[in-house]
Amino acid sequence: MSAMESDAAVPSALRTPRAAGIAGVLFALLLTVALVLIRLAAPPEASDAAEWLADPGRTRQVVLALNLVPFAGIAFLWFIGVMRNRIGQHEDQFFATVFLGSGLLFIAMLFVASAVTAGYLAVARSGAAGGGEGLGRKVGAVVLHTYAMRMAAVFTISTTTIGLRTGFLPRWLGFLGYAIAPILLLVIDFTRWVELLFPFWILLLGLDTLVESFGGTGRDKGHTPPAPAPTG
Repeated sequence: MSAMESDAAVPSALRTPRAAGIAGVLFALLLTVALVLIRLAAPPEASDAAEWLADPGRTRQVVLALNLVPFAGIAFLWFIGVMRNRIGQHEDQFFATVFLGSGLLFIAMLFVASAVTAGYLAVARSGAAGGGEGLGRKVGAVVLHTYAMRMAAVFTISTTTIGLRTGFLPRWLGFLGYAIAPILLLVIDFTRWVELLFPFWILLLGLDTLVESFGGTGRDKGHTPPAPAPTG
């Protein structure tokens, strides 16, 4: 009976890290494309809004970026779920709460920023008058750049701490996470391009998880939760 339970557990153990890796890679690619499209199409200065709004090519880029955000959020949510499953019984309650809370807040604020920006774009393209257009754009930018990215920094710190303590994260990737988090916390107001560091780190984490799922280093073997004892 125990042999059958062990055989049944093997596919799940193999699928979970692989799913985390694939979800992490998808999130990183989708969010990177979305951020780059918005950064290239829409200038940060509010005074230049009329110029890029009058350019159909730029507005299409922004619309495409906004349409990618929901799929990036879904991939990130899946990534959080399977990463928690990968940590398993070694999950610390304090860091697990920060990890889950910061991840969910990041997704929520990413969606809010995208929705506000989409609303601003729809109003501006319809030609409706009013001062709410500029306000909508500023609100979307503040939610994304000031709040969401700082939650991304907290998520990076908590994930790195959990990963190094449980041993499923390589030390070089953990130290890189500790280096990226302060940049997202402190430097984000000076240049928006540092936002790309977060999906870049998730991409590396996803690729490392994929390598581990194919038996690359065996880091997870010592941290697999013990199989339940047979009853009867």
